[in-house]
Amino acid sequence: MSSLSAKPPFFGWHIVAATFVLAAFGWGVGFYGPPIYLQTVVERTGWSVALVSAAVTLHFLVGAVVIANLPRLYRSLSVPVVTALGAALLAAGVVGWAMASEPWQLFCAALLSGVGWVAMGAAAVNAIISPWFVSSRPAALSMAYNGASIGGVIFSPLWVALILAIGFLKAAIVVGVTMIAAILSLSIFVFSKTPERLSQFPDGIRPDAGPAAVSASAAAAMPKGSLWRDRRFLTLAAGMALGLFAQIGLLAHLFSLLVPAIGPQNAGLAMGGATIAAIAGRTVVGLVMPASADRRLVACASYAVQIGGSLTFLIAGDANATLMIIGVILFGAGIGNATSLPPLIAQVEFGKADVARVVPLIVAIGQASYSFAPAVFGALRTMSSSGLSSFDGAALFAVASVVQAAAIACFLWGRQGRSLPGATA
Repeated sequence: MSSLSAKPPFFGWHIVAATFVLAAFGWGVGFYGPPIYLQTVVERTGWSVALVSAAVTLHFLVGAVVIANLPRLYRSLSVPVVTALGAALLAAGVVGWAMASEPWQLFCAALLSGVGWVAMGAAAVNAIISPWFVSSRPAALSMAYNGASIGGVIFSPLWVALILAIGFLKAAIVVGVTMIAAILSLSIFVFSKTPERLSQFPDGIRPDAGPAAVSASAAAAMPKGSLWRDRRFLTLAAGMALGLFAQIGLLAHLFSLLVPAIGPQNAGLAMGGATIAAIAGRTVVGLVMPASADRRLVACASYAVQIGGSLTFLIAGDANATLMIIGVILFGAGIGNATSLPPLIAQVEFGKADVARVVPLIVAIGQASYSFAPAVFGALRTMSSSGLSSFDGAALFAVASVVQAAAIACFLWGRQGRSLPGATA
């Protein structure tokens, strides 16, 4: 009798595990893949780096447009359909990158891959996780977003190995088919479930079971267009965009800046160490941050640690290997939080009806901004006549520090007049 009346286990943690896999494929193919595609296409076709780089920028820019419209797509088609369709478009786009024999074909492929990968990116992860968690959302999001970092650890060397072994086209087909099969299965058997369908509640706790550490808000949605006049939204979007711009711009060039000090093999290991530090930093914040914490201050602290890493790089120059490694660890510790903390700030500053709009918009603005970061930081290096000298690195590290300091200023400015903790989604 007791076995028949036993409640089914909370399904939310199955959602987290499935979203972890989704993020691993999304970032592994759609975020960490394009730099490898760029080099491979240049070698195969002889096209200029500038031309193929423009396709990479298009890949990220078109994705930003789609991110801003994800809530509408979810309402029209449902989360499972959009997610599965995104995987199919991403796979088709990567095959297009491998097959392109004319520049226009490459840009068409970039459109497909850019549209597809954002259905498996940061805004998608937040949209899938949010209905299942309120109080435990920081821990749930940190676990799911760690899939993005694992995607970089797995797919970056995997792409290189597969391309060398069987060629870019076959590698794209193998990875694409595997990704479609995995994401389609998760969409059917996991993402199709909702708390309402399973008669469950966020965090697995009935609302009347006791006071929640973070409660849901029933506030009415803000009028259309008012977000663009709301200081909380503007400072949150600007802070995320500036932080990601500095982060992506520096990471795109960090490997080559490390090589003079520690050699190519150790530089590769150091980049892997940065990813491990990102996982550790995001996990610690997700598990330790109190529900009542001022999440803007937590974000500021994370960026301050990254600024400490950039300043350590500056002190190290291009010769002190020990300081370089310390810089990698400090800078890496904040990489994951730059993605996961802004949605958590939105959770405590906006009503439930608005969070679904705010998160895709800030992610879209951030992605549109960082699309240009590698080129801007590359131009900064080009302006230096000293090549890969310490001055060349110093310029990048100094700019990254200034931009991240501006991000901190945005987060701090937005604290004035912010909503009280507890009015959340």
